[in-house]
Amino acid sequence: MSSQAVVMTVNAGSSSLRLDLIRGDEVLHERYVERQAPDPSAIERTIAAFLREAPTGDIALAGHRLVHGGDAVLAPTVADDDVIAAVRRFADLAPLHVPPALALVEAARRLLPDIPHVLCPDTAFHARMPEAARTYPLPAEWRRAYGLRRYGFHGVSYAWALGRACDLLGRPAAASRMVFTHLGGGASVCAVRDGVSVDTSMGFTPLEGVPMSTRSGSVDPGMLLWLLDDERLSLEELRDGLEHRSGLLGLSDGRSGDTRDLVAARDAASRLALEVFAHRVAREIAAASAGLDRVDALVFTGEIGWDQFEVRRDVCRRLGALGVLPPVREEVDTDMIVSAPGATVPVLVVKPREELQVAREALAAAESARTSA
Repeated sequence: MSSQAVVMTVNAGSSSLRLDLIRGDEVLHERYVERQAPDPSAIERTIAAFLREAPTGDIALAGHRLVHGGDAVLAPTVADDDVIAAVRRFADLAPLHVPPALALVEAARRLLPDIPHVLCPDTAFHARMPEAARTYPLPAEWRRAYGLRRYGFHGVSYAWALGRACDLLGRPAAASRMVFTHLGGGASVCAVRDGVSVDTSMGFTPLEGVPMSTRSGSVDPGMLLWLLDDERLSLEELRDGLEHRSGLLGLSDGRSGDTRDLVAARDAASRLALEVFAHRVAREIAAASAGLDRVDALVFTGEIGWDQFEVRRDVCRRLGALGVLPPVREEVDTDMIVSAPGATVPVLVVKPREELQVAREALAAAESARTSA
């Protein structure tokens, strides 16, 4: 399939939807919807309206970002009924993301039944993570019975950022050692050695790791057991609190889960939220670097990583032991190295372009499926 074929990319967030039409690395048409309604008819109407607005000819295929592929989809895969049914078994591991993503896949297949629809899982980037990094220290019978392991997420974002970082540094992925952090509504850290993810902060679900907009990140499991004991909290109350009322929102005493609001607020709770966030991100970066024999670069991506200088600065201030210094460039309008020339560990900023990475992965998977048919 030609690299200039038109691809529709579908990216479902926990409360948003982004649709793009892409040819090569050019976005021909895009639509972003906040608070996408969960019912199938509304989803189908949204896609249909997008297609009516599209200023282009035939769409050759569709690429769908999938947060959690579990063991069902370990690489970008052309979707059929069996594949979708297999992915649905993992829906409760990413309940904010997988159900709306599958609803979108099904709606798009109804509207565009004659083209391939490719699932591009975030988890695929981490599929070759070493056994020592992906294995939880839990009873073996639990791990075998329930498939308990670290999957990792934000892989589509990391794959794009890896390519751009290699371009900026002028070195191939196969000879690189880098630490990446995707900071947005969801946030994580990833260590990459020779183009392969070797460690990451998210694990079995997207709830582990650093604090996020409304998600807690890692907390003491003993504390969670204590909260469930003696009916202090119900399981549903605990789940809702960890996923919707924690992170930056909880740290700021309910003010906001958006770092831009917290930087502007300047009250004590907002300052604490930003300090905890920077501390935890820096700690995860330092931990991830243990999987590397050197660090060639630290790369920030995601909406916060790209657009929030104050957060980048505060994270880097905590990483002097790794040879990282605060970046000297504040505002950026393109992918670039923002640290001083000759810095021991260059700091890079890469704009998140998941739609372009999904289009690339979808094209490659569709061509592979066509040639092997």
